[in-house]
Amino acid sequence: MTKWRPNPEVLTRPAYRSLVQAIETAIQNGVLKPGEQLPTQRQMAFDLSLSVQTVSRAYDKLTEAGRIVGEVGRGTFVRAGSDEISMPFVSRKAAGRLLDMSILKPVIDHAHEEAMQKTLRAMARSLPLAVMDGFRDAASTGGSSATRRWLALCGLDLNGMAVLPTNGSTSAMTVALMTAAQPGDLIVSEDIGHHTLRPLARFLGLRLQGVPVDADGICPDALAQVCRKEPVRAIYLIPNGANPLAFTMTQNRRAAVIEVARRHDALIIENQAWGPLQDAPPPPLATLAPERVLYFTSLTKCLLPGLRVGYLAVPDHLSASAANRHMVTSWMATQLMTQIAERWIEDGTAEMLLNRQQLALRDRSDFAANVFRGRDMGTSPNGLHIWLPCHDAQEEAAQAQAIRQVGVAVAKGASFAIGPPDRHPGLRIALGGQSFPEFARGIRMINAALCNKHRHY
Repeated sequence: MTKWRPNPEVLTRPAYRSLVQAIETAIQNGVLKPGEQLPTQRQMAFDLSLSVQTVSRAYDKLTEAGRIVGEVGRGTFVRAGSDEISMPFVSRKAAGRLLDMSILKPVIDHAHEEAMQKTLRAMARSLPLAVMDGFRDAASTGGSSATRRWLALCGLDLNGMAVLPTNGSTSAMTVALMTAAQPGDLIVSEDIGHHTLRPLARFLGLRLQGVPVDADGICPDALAQVCRKEPVRAIYLIPNGANPLAFTMTQNRRAAVIEVARRHDALIIENQAWGPLQDAPPPPLATLAPERVLYFTSLTKCLLPGLRVGYLAVPDHLSASAANRHMVTSWMATQLMTQIAERWIEDGTAEMLLNRQQLALRDRSDFAANVFRGRDMGTSPNGLHIWLPCHDAQEEAAQAQAIRQVGVAVAKGASFAIGPPDRHPGLRIALGGQSFPEFARGIRMINAALCNKHRHY
């Protein structure tokens, strides 16, 4: 049994939450190692001058978060957590043998290659000093004119917010979580969402809980119920079609979620990684509640996978915290990429490629809807994927396997679960990443596999 105990003097009220944070921090820092036995609840309560009920509540929260595990007759132990992320898409090696429709990528054609070649030639003739010498982000809470222009296309008004360029959405997402919450804090999300949110929350020592969704987005009543039980530090949302279910949160639902967040003093992290792909979506939550929303977007999904440029907008009062966390995780955004992005935004290349992307994805969604006529299918305007719901987890696994056997890879809904993996069974099928003939062939192969599988039921 470990000799470690938190310092009673650092525990604050509510004591159970403070104890959760102390144990989370000890696990995160390696002070408490996987497999190490914690004191009994009674012993911990005695050592810290707390009630057994307080310690029991803290242990329960850590058990729910998967950080500790109780074994009957043996005690409570630090749970061994795997650092492996369960990816929804196939490995690079397997992708070489399969038609990969499991990973979300934009449609790429000759226009992208020509635009990049033209820009690199121009930059080689007159190389921006920042590309060679840039070692620190320029201090600009309002962002550059190009940044503001792109965020305006996304519907975001930066009034009362500061913006940081990042190396894509993953970097922005990490900084947003680190800015919004501390180890031991509870964050909540839609119960099906981004596949890296679970491991990232675990690595940061955050507790994560899924909240039910419907066709309009996260359910406000269920969200409020969680918030009433204990403090929720942040609400992580994917409101604009990029959620696996492909829903777009309605304007009324956004207002209801913001009302819950304000009532319970919770921050909101808004993931709009697809940027302005959608046609006239509802206003971002960050525009409706700039005082509590951390918003991020990128150019990677809507323009070019290799253009790892993102933007994180935060309330002014969080700007220093976000900048510090960005510095310690990434130092700064890569200047070559940000310079290319700014050129494309300023000279119209970005909007030209965006328009091409919207048309291509719309055509592919229409094609898939025609092939899958008669099936339930979730889509979003100009979305990068479609969603085919299944009846249960068994059907999800069987259909994914049947599709793989004909040579196509798709993503299973269980990979995106924030909570029980069988709550939203289905298949996510990517629309980009292939030429149109290859895409069309893949859709027909999927449909044939599903029809054949259905005949065997």
